[in-house]
Amino acid sequence: MRVSGPLLLCFATGLPAALASQQSAGSELWRLAAVTLPLPPALATGAAAAFWTPVQGNGQGQIGLDLLQTPAVVGATGLIGAVRVPVRHLGTVGLVYARMGIGDLVRTTDSPDPDGESIPFYAQSGGFTWSDTYGSTGVGATATYHDTRFDGARAERWSLDVGVAQRIGDRARVALATRGFSRFANDPTQDISLGAEYRLWRGILWGTTPGRLVGRYGLEFGHPGGVDHELGAGLDIGTPVSLEVVLTREASYGNVAWRGAAGLRVSVGRYRVSFARDGGVSDLGSTIRVGLEASLR
Repeated sequence: MRVSGPLLLCFATGLPAALASQQSAGSELWRLAAVTLPLPPALATGAAAAFWTPVQGNGQGQIGLDLLQTPAVVGATGLIGAVRVPVRHLGTVGLVYARMGIGDLVRTTDSPDPDGESIPFYAQSGGFTWSDTYGSTGVGATATYHDTRFDGARAERWSLDVGVAQRIGDRARVALATRGFSRFANDPTQDISLGAEYRLWRGILWGTTPGRLVGRYGLEFGHPGGVDHELGAGLDIGTPVSLEVVLTREASYGNVAWRGAAGLRVSVGRYRVSFARDGGVSDLGSTIRVGLEASLR
């Protein structure tokens, strides 16, 4: 017996099928992508990370692309692309586009065999993003158009997301970010993320290679159910290599699940390559994310 993609999606994310309305099901596609983040979304950095939080305050032009692949049994793929350029006296502005979908859904009639017609199921968004830094405080905002389609039904909406990040000396950083935010109520189409990181150690790892270890903690809420908790750490090995891990307790929709994720970033000149994956859940396999980013000079 073949299980349908949307049903597997609900099972993989712990979302009851009765709640899998069109827009919320589209949001769950993005939560499948979010499990590859090895840190709280509010603390994510990089060009494509502008999708998770608009606060990206390095003041440099960037272009980035993340490719996503869920387990074969779910069959969802996606991409996140962004370009950001500095504008004098305004900060950094850019465009963000993201799409996640399941492409192998087929229609059946009175037998399990497909009748040759596929069922479209995707969530995509495009937005204009801005961020700037004022002293030790970073702020940002993104206006986003969301388009979700499942079979013949289609839903469209706009959201305005904001982000704030505050550095505390040279040891700590706290941040807040929203994603898909449209109203002050629990809504399955939106998330609010809080994150904090603290430098636990800085020194020499071996020879003359510097190292830095940070601890991280995050919360996610704004959607139905309980609050999600994230506990993680990051290790910088010199300038080019960063390792990150996170353990997440998800309580969305009242179903508690534990997830882990790990990531590796390598910088070479003005390029940065990243790889991340989650630890899988319910024996379905892991979701994988591969990214490439370049600084614009």
